[in-house]
Amino acid sequence: MKHKKPWYENSDFWRTAGPVLFRKGRWEMAPEEVEHIISLLQIKPGAKVLDLCCGVGRHSIALARRGFKVTGVDVTPHYLREARHKAKKAKLNIEFIKDDMRRFYRRNTYDVVINLFGSFGYFENQRDDYRVAKNAYSSLRKNGTFIIELMGKEVLARIFQKRDWYEIDDTIVLEERKTDKDWKRIESRWIIVKSRRRKEFTISLRLYSAVELSDLLQSVGFKKTDIYGNLTGAPYDQVAKRLVVVAHK
Repeated sequence: MKHKKPWYENSDFWRTAGPVLFRKGRWEMAPEEVEHIISLLQIKPGAKVLDLCCGVGRHSIALARRGFKVTGVDVTPHYLREARHKAKKAKLNIEFIKDDMRRFYRRNTYDVVINLFGSFGYFENQRDDYRVAKNAYSSLRKNGTFIIELMGKEVLARIFQKRDWYEIDDTIVLEERKTDKDWKRIESRWIIVKSRRRKEFTISLRLYSAVELSDLLQSVGFKKTDIYGNLTGAPYDQVAKRLVVVAHK
């Protein structure tokens, strides 16, 4: 019996979902998000930044435009091709690398590692999440920072919807969601309809509360973590929309 690949290794999902995930509005938001990150982390001019799970390079490009030395790592080849094309068009020198975040690290190289837009918790085995965090820790210089931005378990519990749908240009996206009984993971069924063509995918993510993610990061060596409700540094409270954890080496 042929072993079925996990959802995150399905290139058809990333290709089909790309125009949804990285639509025009998301590109337009990237420079402002980078400004918030620079302010929140107090990143010094000329710092070396690792964009872990860089996708099509939205944040890598915005960071490079601000003069930072950027490495973008992603496992999806066509996203990296798009990222390289946009960087070349903008005359920006960005290093883009195809690699798995469970493997990639460069010891004591970066001042900042960023992992944004819910790109943490993909894997079935939680040991892989620890490996990603340990790789980030190893890649950072002394006093470096690792920032993760995702949908926190507390936020999801407050706003949870079993189903919704939305339109983006000529594409209709329907999502159906369910959590397991312990709220350890969320499974989302995506139906994407474009030009009368219908594709269906199921993705699964591990859910983290603020304390769970903080404990994970400290367990791999980070000495301190700060918790926020968005990239501007708002409190992680009853009106927070995202979970942002900043870990200090």
